[in-house]
Amino acid sequence: MSRRKTLILLLLTIQALSGCATRRYQPAPISPAQTASRLQGRSLEDPGLREFLEKNIGHPLSPWPPQSWDLSTLTLAALYFSPELEMARARSEAAEAGVITAGAHPNPILSVQPGVPSPYLLSLDLDFPVETAGKRRYRIERAKQQTAAARFDLANAAWKVRSQVRRAFLDHIVAARELELLRNEERLQSRRVSLLTQRLVVGEIARPEVDSARVNASNVRLAIRIAEGHVSETETMLAAAISVPVPALEGAEFSWPDLDHPPSAESLSPQRVQREAVLNRLDVRQSLAQYEAAEADLRLEIAKQYPDFQLGPGYTFEERHNFFTLGFAVILPVRNRNQGPIAEAEAWRKEAAGRFLATQARVIAESENALASYRAALAELNEAAGSLSKLHRPREQMARVSVAAGESDPLTFADVQLQGAAAAHAKLSALVRAQIALGALEDAAQRPLDGEGPVPQPVQLPPSKEGPKGVKP
Repeated sequence: MSRRKTLILLLLTIQALSGCATRRYQPAPISPAQTASRLQGRSLEDPGLREFLEKNIGHPLSPWPPQSWDLSTLTLAALYFSPELEMARARSEAAEAGVITAGAHPNPILSVQPGVPSPYLLSLDLDFPVETAGKRRYRIERAKQQTAAARFDLANAAWKVRSQVRRAFLDHIVAARELELLRNEERLQSRRVSLLTQRLVVGEIARPEVDSARVNASNVRLAIRIAEGHVSETETMLAAAISVPVPALEGAEFSWPDLDHPPSAESLSPQRVQREAVLNRLDVRQSLAQYEAAEADLRLEIAKQYPDFQLGPGYTFEERHNFFTLGFAVILPVRNRNQGPIAEAEAWRKEAAGRFLATQARVIAESENALASYRAALAELNEAAGSLSKLHRPREQMARVSVAAGESDPLTFADVQLQGAAAAHAKLSALVRAQIALGALEDAAQRPLDGEGPVPQPVQLPPSKEGPKGVKP
């Protein structure tokens, strides 16, 4: 009876201790129809988006939604809705959980040896594993560095979202401007056809000249139809970059105040760009964290040369007699001293060091190439802008005055205006190339270089309280 009571008490104690901190499984089913409905229901008027924008901007937004969306607010909206960021956040959370795993102490081991068939034999042994040589500390350090690398990966995902939004936003703004320029050119071409037709009627010119003008006007109208389709395409791409449906952008106004004024070449010295790239690039910092993790892993494998041991009391009941013992167990390192894992860890550390140096070298080369491309594109833009402002606009003004004074005919003025429209197209094309090059330069440094505030840290985003976006567990 005494032995039976002891066993019952022991089992109840084990059950109580194991049940104190257990967690239950929480199902999180995915309904494709429900998730698709929630994706289609996304809107820039989302109250959660407003709270997120106000938190990162630092002041209340009134009215809501904003009258105009710029690159900064669109980037915040994309960070709020991005599924890629949700996945990166999940990887970061898994790495953070790894720190808990690494710091966990080994559980004690309880062994029970009842006497069979004799009821007068019972042995209880309780062993406490003891780690030596700081193995737990090195495991925690490795997990912390892996967590840091995962956080840099999360920040890198946020930057990629910003980069995609910037390019899509640029394409949409430029497509709208291109359409506006083409519509203005269509009006000029129609005016020119009308003037030539009048001359044809009075016999001053031949019909082929009028036909040629009509062909040019027809080509412009065709370009307008193509440009209208391009505006719709870029709107779709912008919606995809923000992770909202296209109807969510209907009625929204967009602005990019500094689009026509990219940073000067003098403000972006090679030293500054290279410093920003080497110190701020997330992949460089991630590679450094991965090297530190490899360093901690090597220390852990070296510490494993020293064996752990188990220490614990024991109890034996035999023929109504009680015996208490103190047990000690250790693995004897006589056949190997962990040479293989140590060699592997040393090789991984060498690879991590080489990867870090290769990443740094690649980042420096990318920043230098991006800066050279941006300077070339900026010089082209300055040349196109100078030609438009110093040559074509004065000529157009002089032609307007000449027509008003009766010294020139309207057809000459229309031709000068068409030349100015061509110059405006050339300037817009140069501006696009300069902004694309600036975007590549910002990607090389992973920092806005046009005066915009820094991208918010994605770790400050509101934690997801759902499974897949909108699906409650």
